[in-house]
Amino acid sequence: MSARKFDFAVGIGGAAGQGIEKAGSGLAGILARRGLHLYAYNAYQSIIRGGHIFLTLRASDQKIYSHGDKLDLLLCLNQDTMDRHLRQMGPGSRVLYNSDAIKPGEAGPGVQLCPFPFNELTNNNRNKIIQNTVAVGMIFHLLGLDIQIFADVLTKQFKRKGQSVVDENVGAARAGYEHAKKHYQPFPDPAPAGVKPLAVTTGNQALAMGGAAAGVKFYCAYPMSPSTGVLVWMAANARDLGIMVRQVEDEIGVMCMAIGAAHAGCRAMCATSGGGFALMTEAIGMAGMMEVPVVVIDVQRAGPSTGVPTKTEQGDLWQALGASQGDYPRFIVAPTGVTDAFNTVPELFNLVDHYQCPGIVLSDLLISEGTYTIDPGEFNFHPKIDRGELITEPSATDGYKRYRFTESGVSPRAIPGLEGYVHVVATDEHDEDGVLISDEYTNPHKRQAMMEKRMRKVEGMESAVPAPKLEGAANADVTLVGWGSTYGVIREALEQLQAEGVSANHLPIKWIVPFHGKAVTETLKRSKRVIVVENNYSGLFYRYMRSETGLTAHGHIRKYDGEPFMPHHIVQGVLQQMAGKTDLYVPVHEMLV
Repeated sequence: MSARKFDFAVGIGGAAGQGIEKAGSGLAGILARRGLHLYAYNAYQSIIRGGHIFLTLRASDQKIYSHGDKLDLLLCLNQDTMDRHLRQMGPGSRVLYNSDAIKPGEAGPGVQLCPFPFNELTNNNRNKIIQNTVAVGMIFHLLGLDIQIFADVLTKQFKRKGQSVVDENVGAARAGYEHAKKHYQPFPDPAPAGVKPLAVTTGNQALAMGGAAAGVKFYCAYPMSPSTGVLVWMAANARDLGIMVRQVEDEIGVMCMAIGAAHAGCRAMCATSGGGFALMTEAIGMAGMMEVPVVVIDVQRAGPSTGVPTKTEQGDLWQALGASQGDYPRFIVAPTGVTDAFNTVPELFNLVDHYQCPGIVLSDLLISEGTYTIDPGEFNFHPKIDRGELITEPSATDGYKRYRFTESGVSPRAIPGLEGYVHVVATDEHDEDGVLISDEYTNPHKRQAMMEKRMRKVEGMESAVPAPKLEGAANADVTLVGWGSTYGVIREALEQLQAEGVSANHLPIKWIVPFHGKAVTETLKRSKRVIVVENNYSGLFYRYMRSETGLTAHGHIRKYDGEPFMPHHIVQGVLQQMAGKTDLYVPVHEMLV
């Protein structure tokens, strides 16, 4: 990776209802159109008004994988933000605030306070949210950007509300820009222009778009944070894409409805979070017994129970591993980022169609509600579609057997209602033709044969997904093992460790089931020091990896306060463990959100 010449982070803090998201998304859109790479994380609360919200928006001329470690600019929309975050600002940083309403604290060395008299600049405007527009105007000067760009965006945004609203907002932006120009020097490194404009998306939107690209024709969900963004995107685009979208009364109904649609022959998907997934688990087992291909997305949040609904965690792994009772083939995959989230969904649909089983996507709040820039060319909206052994045309049959014994364990699947292909589908164990053996009589030989038939799929499933590959030097001093969303922060931590003189590499795990235990064992046996990084308390992935490999890690870095890792958390954890101070490092989140 090329060295980053421009790496700038803005923190915007305030209470719910103060327009933080609007200010952040507006700035993000402008920087993305300039061709800069973005990564934004919003630490918010589950209330409509009040509380403390803190949005971190990082921009760079090179691709970035986390919201980073530092803030170059802090925008305080209330006193609480000033009190919480001023002490975290370092030399060369700036702090913007409305001097009519906020009292500054004692700034550290090299921190420049940049007050703006809101009432004077806006002629005593009673709409206090417009202070965000004044502040973004100031940011344009500090970043060396042309204010006309922002004026054009505001004109387009507020045009339908009338010229007076347009003039009010454009005037506020220009007032902020001129005030900053008169009183404050811009940052030494102005925001550069990238190679080409980039698009902005969230992880949930990427999952939804991946479903659309995969040919999903039925989507259902019960709104549950932080998975609701998938439903919102699907509902907004359903008519244009020919997708039937249903908001269902609860997650039990959601899962059963998705299975019904998949059984009828269309690609079906649903999404929820941990509590909703708990309600789905019996029906997921039904999909396993009936051999119905369906995709379920679990966007993990901090638990147990309601937990912390608006915070991130990798806490649902064992729930996914134990979804429903009994043994049955399934896929469980944890995307590593926003582009991977998009690409994983079509890949998973091809797999579940081929092997006729459920597939579970383990995302989390960090990926799903994060905002990122993407090059639209990275998204293949016309991926290869493989429906597996799906019978769609009628033909002469001599007694169709839906669950015919085959060497691979995969039986040709006919769409219900297809002439000549009559079969029974239910939750009980069955014979080859679907007749329930418990209705005939309990037959241990038939049960054993059918169980073995289903499980014969597993060998093919393992060969169908790639084994994890080590990233970085093979003979490194430290090997960091992570899964899912820890990919980006570990990748940036490797850069910092290299600067500290520590040679480190990374084994990222995406496919949880099937798990390439042999490949992981061979890789980690060659490692000098293995440290497992995950966002939960008890090392859920480590315990699973150990059960599959028998390997013992040398150390652990874990976080379970609801906030994601920052790169320096990984770096400090590695350094302390290499110094022999601990074998379990639990960082304390400094940003007091």
